[in-house]
Amino acid sequence: MSDERDIIDIGVLGAEGRMGGAIIRALWAEPRARLSVAITAPGSKNLGQDASGPAGLSPCGVNLSSDIRQGLEQCDVMIDFSSPQAAIDAALTMHETRCHTLITGTTGYTETEEKALLAAGESITLLKSGNFSLGVNMLEALVEMAAARLPAKDWDVEVLEMHHKHKVDAPSGTALMLGEAAAKGRGVKLSDKQVLSREGWGEPRSPGQIGFAALRGGGVIGQHSVHMASELEMITLSHEAFDRSVFATGAVVAAIWAHDKPKGVYNMRDVLGL
Repeated sequence: MSDERDIIDIGVLGAEGRMGGAIIRALWAEPRARLSVAITAPGSKNLGQDASGPAGLSPCGVNLSSDIRQGLEQCDVMIDFSSPQAAIDAALTMHETRCHTLITGTTGYTETEEKALLAAGESITLLKSGNFSLGVNMLEALVEMAAARLPAKDWDVEVLEMHHKHKVDAPSGTALMLGEAAAKGRGVKLSDKQVLSREGWGEPRSPGQIGFAALRGGGVIGQHSVHMASELEMITLSHEAFDRSVFATGAVVAAIWAHDKPKGVYNMRDVLGL
């Protein structure tokens, strides 16, 4: 049984979202950590209510709040699945609060927003990942390895992803993470090689491009595949999540790992030693 002094206080930013509820359930089952803060949107009709309600659990004694600053005074680590601006605001506010560790799985950043988050992360402990699944992070490592060994002039890379119909950003953060892995393997910048959509009549595919395609429908939790095709053959590396809890469990593991780490920017490959 864990000593009360060793238990890590964890806050959830985006507590009423799909991932927020999954993280609250994961914390419920984790003896090394506990939910101490639950932050939701200022306009939520559930403000002041017990945070366990949206997660389908019995009351936990932590009420939904919209006050990020106060929340950061009540936790050791904040897990964020909200919006780019909320994540950036939390990272900037951490300089003046008890909490100095942010675990963020928020996606959909613009280039400017991502730079702002990473800049803020230099003076806190920031762990950022497009996906907290062990399987996806292993897939990322395999994609980088394959891309490094297959000549770009002969092998085309295409990333295909599908998510539920409620997801608003595309390509997904995981798809971009896989594209980054391919670019890293080839020693290039993804922004110089990515093609995010194709339609109508255009030029033939150029060597070295890294293409993306996004599908949305139903309740699909997450499917990702990376196709590497030459004129004569194709390799497909893929991953499918069957339950959202795989991401929540990974995020909680990352939070426990990161809570006592030095300032700096980390990712799941650091957590897993990949």
